[in-house]
Formats: sequence, structure tokens, C-alpha cells
Amino acid sequence: MSTHLSEQVVQVEYLDVLTKTGEKTGVSKPRGDVHRDGDYHRAVHVWIFAESTQELLIQLRAECKDSWPGHWDISSAGHISAGDSSLVTARREVQEELGIILPKDAFEQLYVLLEEWVTNEGKFINNEYCDVYLVTTIDPIPLDAFTLQESEVSAVKYVHFEEYRSLLAKKDPQYVPYDVNDQYCKLFEILSKRYKQNAETRAMILQKQLNRYARVSLGAELTGLSSEDKEVLALLVKAAKIMDHIFFIQVWFSNPSLRDWLELHADESPLNNLKWMYFAVNKSPWSCLDENEAFLTTADSAVKLLPEATKPVAGWKGVEYRTAFSVAKPPGANFYPPDMDKMEFELWKKSLPEDKQKEAIGFFNVIKRESERILDESLSAATPGSAHDLYMVPYSQEYNALLTKASDLLHKAGDLTTCFSLKKLLHSKADAFLSNEYYDSDIAWMELDSKLDITIGPYETYEDALFGYKATFEAFIGVRDDEATCQLKLFGDHLQVLEKNLPMDDLYKSEDVTAAPIRVVRLIYNAGDVKGPQTIAFNLPNDERIVNDKGTSMVMLKNVSEAKFKLILLPIAHVCVIEEQRKYVDFDSFFTHTICHECCHGIGPHTITLPNGQKSTVRLELQEVHSALEEAKADIVGLWALRFLVNKNLLPKTLLKSMYVSFLAGCFRSIRFGLEEAHGKGQALQFNYLFEKGAFLLQPDGTFSVDFDKVEDAVESLSREILTIQGRGDKGAAEALLLKYCVMTQPLKSALEKLTMIEVPVDILPHFPIADEVFGNKI
Repeated sequence: MSTHLSEQVVQVEYLDVLTKTGEKTGVSKPRGDVHRDGDYHRAVHVWIFAESTQELLIQLRAECKDSWPGHWDISSAGHISAGDSSLVTARREVQEELGIILPKDAFEQLYVLLEEWVTNEGKFINNEYCDVYLVTTIDPIPLDAFTLQESEVSAVKYVHFEEYRSLLAKKDPQYVPYDVNDQYCKLFEILSKRYKQNAETRAMILQKQLNRYARVSLGAELTGLSSEDKEVLALLVKAAKIMDHIFFIQVWFSNPSLRDWLELHADESPLNNLKWMYFAVNKSPWSCLDENEAFLTTADSAVKLLPEATKPVAGWKGVEYRTAFSVAKPPGANFYPPDMDKMEFELWKKSLPEDKQKEAIGFFNVIKRESERILDESLSAATPGSAHDLYMVPYSQEYNALLTKASDLLHKAGDLTTCFSLKKLLHSKADAFLSNEYYDSDIAWMELDSKLDITIGPYETYEDALFGYKATFEAFIGVRDDEATCQLKLFGDHLQVLEKNLPMDDLYKSEDVTAAPIRVVRLIYNAGDVKGPQTIAFNLPNDERIVNDKGTSMVMLKNVSEAKFKLILLPIAHVCVIEEQRKYVDFDSFFTHTICHECCHGIGPHTITLPNGQKSTVRLELQEVHSALEEAKADIVGLWALRFLVNKNLLPKTLLKSMYVSFLAGCFRSIRFGLEEAHGKGQALQFNYLFEKGAFLLQPDGTFSVDFDKVEDAVESLSREILTIQGRGDKGAAEALLLKYCVMTQPLKSALEKLTMIEVPVDILPHFPIADEVFGNKI
């Protein structure tokens, strides 16, 4: 465990003191005092593992060490100094102790280990939370390549991981003792499972996961498009494809290299082909339909060569390593440093000027570490002089090369089109990509009146599970269905009436809700943040400034809705809905509720006044629970709104029973997306609440029915509860509501198991033949 050196003078190393449960206390103390007093603190353990020989690198601790001198130990380890971060410390320790310079994508965080032991006759008390990292190399690094830090390490050697486990189990006196029957055994279990998996079994599992998606071809008639429109379409599809590349980066920093590696090796075996196919569905190694459980490991990942990672050794080309990703999906995706926690972010944010505080929680930037930048540029091994290690980088800078290409394509398309509103949108969005100012381009998107429909840019914040602040890039290209669009004017025109009558206190209501334009589109291509389950509609933008000034606009993807209804909702109804109510499940009810769902994103609390009089937004107050609660709000208030419009004779009364039963069937459809996904989480909340209130009933044959006498009051009650939580910005109440109702109850579990048994698809996997023609230059 190394101590940092500066100007050849040994500095006293300070450590952050933690509580017994691992939270920072705000106090830091000299390292010696921490071990004397038994204070809890943080450290890193880094294991270097050679894949070809299944060996772990271990080091012989120097004789001058104050704990376990002259014993074989972890590849590299060190304290996390006060104010330092975990991943930067791990990289620095490997460089200082072993002379290996590795990038951050070589480090896979496995788990956190708590060590509690005493040595040196009670004079050295170690209460240490250790972030355990794994670096996977293809072959062992030659021992001559290491440059050992003499004050820390006397020697290194490789040992098979099973042999090492055996030595620890036998308590061999030459090795630092670790209890392999306790937390420490996780390392050996991970390696054993990772490298002893049967290829046929893995292929079978991946095929089953893929089979949950029904393949469907989506397109539209292009006869209404001019030759110029078709040229514009080709440029838009190419720009949309760039949104995919940006999104891959936003999910995780090693995601693009994993994608390229899987695609390159897809034809080598049936298993490799399935890995690539399922990765393409999820756009990451985490399965959307399985609570983001990893279906790949770092052992499946890309191999990179670092010729200069160590001192040169004759005949050796350098370190080949696997690009790493953690088994647990990082909640902050690639928007924040992977080792940043909420407390660090909040402390940094509070240190900023007010305008910069707003920018820090804005949609269009990423948060990075200064110490990581310094390490990457090899300017110094020291930490930055500032009290805070974080800084912001705007999207226009972070993704500049890709956004410049997309901007050029949009400008070319804008020059070609003769449609004024489309021309305005394309040029303004192209400018926004490079300026990072999206307000004008989003207004232009809302005002779009074009046969060719395009949504492109950073919008949704679902991927940011840490705070819900940062937007992902996406694209939807379609052809407007003019007849269906005209039929939907009713909903947009009545938003203010719905707002005025919402079941919540007038205190939380807005006086100036703007009518929401609704466009019905037949989708011909999508890209970017469209992984896993496909969206059937969206209501944008999410920027509260625009929502307050101009409202929102909705796009309904009718051919996606039709495919989901036919391939998924009807089979679900046949299994889960009581026979006498199945006749009420129809496409018009399903599609009408989807419209109302999107409308209801535009009403209810957005900008709010907190109890202390401070202005804020629901998104900022509810943070990571906002998405799930907002989806639940749009769903349940959508039902309330449909009933309200029926009572006002604006919709036929025949819709009532159909909308409730179609909604019941739809609950099972969305919950199958998983309780980690915002829509699935929101739907579980609604189903369990309505079931508790007796609005949904479980029948003796395992099917469900709607109690038409109770459902109206239950819908209004839940609508009021969610709207009030949002109006108050009450995150505690939101968390409590989700904790109580967002659970996989036995009735739900039984229904979903039946759907799995008869292999009802969970969602669709679209294929876009028109886009294929674009890339084949046939359009």
C-alpha cells in the first residue's frame, strides 16, 4: 500500500474516516492514527488475472511494511487517500507498485469487501472497506516487465487461482491470511463460474432470452414522398445511425469496443452469434428484460494491446487485456465517474456558483474527474489542487466528432427539403448539436408540420439511474399518417380542461397549459436509446423551460402499436383476462389510452413551489424515482382523463369497459419489461394498488377481471396520491409508494409464469427494410 511522494519528501497520508456502515463522516486523519484507533476507512484491492493460464498475480510484501511484512498478498492494494477516488487510486497503485500503466477500461469492479482484523499485538487495527477490482490479461505479464516499488513490494509471481484458494484455506504461513469461506471467496467463485461455463448451455439461455422478442418488419408507404423527400430521408437515416454510436458511449465507456468485438467475431460460432444478436437488442451487456442482469462478462469482451504499458521485454509485444465492465449495471451509466457517489456530487455542486449549479444538473453535459484526466495525460501522479475533483463537459465537446458528422448531414437534408418547418427543424438541430443549446431546435420540433417526421437529439433521462438528470441521444424517423393525426385533435385541445379538473388541490394546478400537438406516425427507422422494449409513443421535450413556455408535443407510432397489440396484448388477454371480459380488449382502446398517457405527461405538476417557497421542478426533487412515478402518473391519470372525456360526451360511453380491461391486459405487458425499468416499475405500482382496492380481481382459474363498480374510484384515488406527491416534490413519499407497491406479488408472478410457459413474446424486435435500402443506396 503505497504512500504518495512529492518533491522527494514523504507526505503524511490522510484517510477519510467512515462510519461503521461505510458512509463518510467528513473527518480525515493521518493513516497511522486511523489504524491505531481502528477507524473505518477505504482502500482498493486490484487482482491481475491471466486468462490463458488461469493464474493470479500475487506480490511479496516488503519487509518494512507495518502489516504482514514478507507475506504473499494481493496483486496490488492501497488506501484511498482523503479526497481521492477509488478507480484513480486503483490505477495509480498498479502503476506505482508494479510499474504497469493501465487505462480505466482495464479495471472491472467486482464487489466491496469489508475487512476487520487486528495484528501487531493490537497496535494495528484494520477496519477497511475495500473496492475489489479485477484486471484480466490474456497471458501472464513477464516477470521482467514489472518495475517494483522497493518500499512496498519485494517480488511478484503467478499462481493458479484454485491453488491460491487452497493455500489460503490451509492457512499457509507464507500468505496473508484471508477467510476463503467468507466474503473473500467471491473472487474465486466469480472466476470459476466465468471460465467453466458450458457453451451449449449459454447458447440455450441466450436463445431463450432472444425468443422473448417477436420479430416484425416495420415500414410505411413512401408514395406520398417526393424525390427530394427520399433524398432527405436517406440523409436522416444516416444521421440517426450516429445517434446509435453516441448512445453506446453514453451507456458505458467500454461499450463501443465490446460492440465492435462481438460483431467482428459473431460468425465464429453459434454462441458468438447469439452473444452479438442479444447485445444488439440491449445495446449493452445488461439484459433489459431481466432487471439489467448481465448476460456477458468481461471474459466475453474486447481484447486490446498496450505495447508500452510496462518496461520493454525482448520478444514480448506488450500487455493484452480485456476491456472491462461490471456485472452490476452502473447506475450513473457513463454520465458520471463510475466511482462517484451522490454525496460527492452534491458537495461539489454546492461549491459552484448558482448558474453552474443549474448547469451541473442539466440535461446536456457529462461529469468527469480532474484526477482521471491528469492520470490519462500522464502529467503527474498527484491529485488536483482543487478541493473538488469533478468538472463538467458539454455534450457538444464530449461527442464533438460524432455530432459534427450528424450536424453536417442534417444541414444537407435541410438544404434539400422544400418543407419550411422541416427545413427549420433540421438546420436548428444541426446548430444545437454544436452549440449545446437545444431550446430553439426543440421549439422547431414541436412546430414540425411535415409528411416526413423526424425526432433526433438528446431527450430521455431513463439511463441516468443515479439522478435522472442526463439525456440520451435517440432518433425516430417516420411518415405522418394524416388521417389518424386529424382524428386526435380532441386530446390536444382539451389539456387545459383536464388540468383544471385534475384530482388534486388547486394549489398544484397550472393556469396556462398549452394545447399539445399530436402527430401519428408510421415508424420507418429508430436509433440511439431504443434498446430492449420498443416505445409506442413519446411526449417531448422534457426540458421544463419549454414545457412551461410552450407545453409539449406528442408522437404516436401507430405501426409499432399495431404490432404490439396483435403479437403481444391479444395473447396476454387470452391467458390473463377472464373469458367474459376478453371481448373488451381492442386496438382502439389500447391506442386511445396510449394517446391519453402521452397527453398526461404534459399536465400535472412540473415546475413546483416547495414548502420553503423555493421554486424547483418535480424531476429535480424526485431525482432517480421521478421516471417511474411519472410513467405511473401518465398511465393512471390517462385512465382518469378518458373517463372524464366520456362523461363530457366527448368520447363514446362504449369506451369505458374496453379501456379498463385493455389497461388490465396492458399491465402484464409492461411489468414483463422488469421492475428495474421505469415503465415496468410504474405499471407494477398501478396493478398492485388497484388489486389492493378490489378494482382488479383474481379469479379461481388464475385469470383476472375488472370490477367496474370499484375501478373508477380506485383510479381517481391513485391519481390524486401521485399528483400530490409530485406537487409537493416529496421524494420520501414517492419512495414509500414505490417500495410498497412496486413488488412482484404472487398473483402477478403466477400470471407472468403462465405467459412465459406458453412463450407469449414480451416485446417486438423491429426490422426496418427501408433503412436497409438507404444503407444499400437503393432508395
